[in-house]
Amino acid sequence: MNAASYVIPLPPQASLPVVGESGRYPVRRIWCVGRNYLEHIREMGNDERAPPFFFAKHADMLVPDGATVPYPPLTKDLHHEVELVVAMKSGGLNIPADKALDHVYGYAVGIDLTRRDLQIASRKKERPWEIGKSFDGSAPCSAIQPASKIGHPAKGKIWLTVNGKEAQKGDLTELIWNVPEIIWQLSQQVKLAAGDIIMTGTPAGVSQLQPGDKLECGVDGVGTLKVSIGQPEQA
Repeated sequence: MNAASYVIPLPPQASLPVVGESGRYPVRRIWCVGRNYLEHIREMGNDERAPPFFFAKHADMLVPDGATVPYPPLTKDLHHEVELVVAMKSGGLNIPADKALDHVYGYAVGIDLTRRDLQIASRKKERPWEIGKSFDGSAPCSAIQPASKIGHPAKGKIWLTVNGKEAQKGDLTELIWNVPEIIWQLSQQVKLAAGDIIMTGTPAGVSQLQPGDKLECGVDGVGTLKVSIGQPEQA
């Protein structure tokens, strides 16, 4: 179908730049892994023996490198969570872990911005996390590094600073569930496909953000990402 086939204008296709390429990577879905670094599980007071679980953000919540994210509504406790991002080039159901990396296009650095107070309130009421995790501008993400150029990182420092001060630091070796296992687990729940990206969990050190804060983060061998927190958006 072309644009004239629809009764309202087509929304823009969410996409990310690719390092060294003029073409962009189209994003279909954003999946996030909850509680995948042991120290972060402990700092949040959760069960460190629990299996992984997944939640989603909408693709149009992506924010590019260098952007300013307006401080979101309804919250007084916005948190940062730096994560390794996996970009899929193909997919399917029940992908075996030993075949999972065959489906990966590349990797990026992302931040899972979280309205922590709303997330915790929802959890206490046994409601979905969506209000705390899925909101405009909640998914900053760097350009994608193709796996054909950098391989499949399984170790290396993951870090985040706020206003130049270190807040989060860990290593990819500390992932409780590694990338092939994450893909295997998630593909039992949904049929993965090209354009899906997966945020793989955050190390300890999450903290509160305020308007004016400047964030810089990175994953060794993958790249870096910078964003700022702006003033709340006005109606």
